[in-house]
Amino acid sequence: MDQYKVLIACGSGIATSTVIANRVKDLLQDNGYKVKVDQVKVVEVEKMAPHYDLIVASTQIPSTVTTPYVFAINYLTGVNKEGTDQEILNKMQEIASQ
Repeated sequence: MDQYKVLIACGSGIATSTVIANRVKDLLQDNGYKVKVDQVKVVEVEKMAPHYDLIVASTQIPSTVTTPYVFAINYLTGVNKEGTDQEILNKMQEIASQ
């Protein structure tokens, strides 16, 4: 089984990204994906993105980034977290099928 690399980004790379990272890691592992999750500040995303399979962020990332991305503010607001879960799983399914 392949290990997938997921980059979690927020404004500071600490507080909100930890909440998102924990949920994403649990979600993906519970669905059979072996993952390595790293947390960064959003200003670091552009240079790091090519080394990751998926980016999940609590804020918008630079438009120049081509790595698949999910905007996960719902994990912080509590509104429609399940919809964000499904979006992440859909992206991972696409990534895994390549």
